[in-house]
Amino acid sequence: MSTVTARSISEVEGEVWRLCHDLAAKLQFHGWHHVSFVRDKAVHFARRNGADVALVEVAALVHDVNYMVRKNSLPVDGRDLRLSILARAGVCPEVASRVDLVVEEAEMRTRHRDISLEAQALSDADTLFKALPVTPVVLAPKYLEENGITLRELAHKIVGEQQVKADDGYYFYDPEAAATYSRWATANLELWQCIVESLNDPTVDRLLAAVS
Repeated sequence: MSTVTARSISEVEGEVWRLCHDLAAKLQFHGWHHVSFVRDKAVHFARRNGADVALVEVAALVHDVNYMVRKNSLPVDGRDLRLSILARAGVCPEVASRVDLVVEEAEMRTRHRDISLEAQALSDADTLFKALPVTPVVLAPKYLEENGITLRELAHKIVGEQQVKADDGYYFYDPEAAATYSRWATANLELWQCIVESLNDPTVDRLLAAVS
C-alpha cells in the first residue's frame, strides 16, 4: 500500500502550483516548469529502481519550496513550509518526515553514494534538469536573477558541488540515466569549468562589466 494517497498528491500539487503561480516573478528558475519536470522524471526513475513512487512524487513536488521562503537557500530553509503543505494535504507526520528526509538526502551539495532509493530517483531527476544542454543557455541567467548571485559564484558552485560526483561515478544513480545523459553532464561541467577559468582573465572581467 502506498504511503501517500492519490488525493494527498493531488492536493500537494494544487497548492505548489498555486504558490509557483503567485510567485512566478520570483521563481524564474525554480518555478512550476522546474517542479513539473523534476516530478515527471522522478516518478519515471522511481518506477525503475523500486522506490516508493508516491512518496517520490510528493517529494519532487515540494523539494524546492525553500526558494519560496528565501532566495539562494537550502532545503532545510523550506522545511516548515514543506511540512505545512504536506499536513494540509493529509499526509501523516511520520510520512511527511520521510518526505523531508528524502528531499534533504537528494540535495546536490551534500548527497553521497548510499542515499535511499527514493532520494536517488529525486536526485537523478533534479540532476538531469541541471545537465540539460539548454539549461546553461536559457535557464542559467534566470537562476542568477532569481538568487541574486554572480556568474562567478554560480560557476564555482556548479563545479564545486557537481564535479566530485561525476569523478566518483554517481552523478546519476540510475544506470540507464547515466548511459543516456552522462555525455550532456560531461559537456555541461566542462563548460562551467571553462567559465571558471575564463573569469580569471581580467579582460573577460572587463568585458562582462561592459555588457552588464
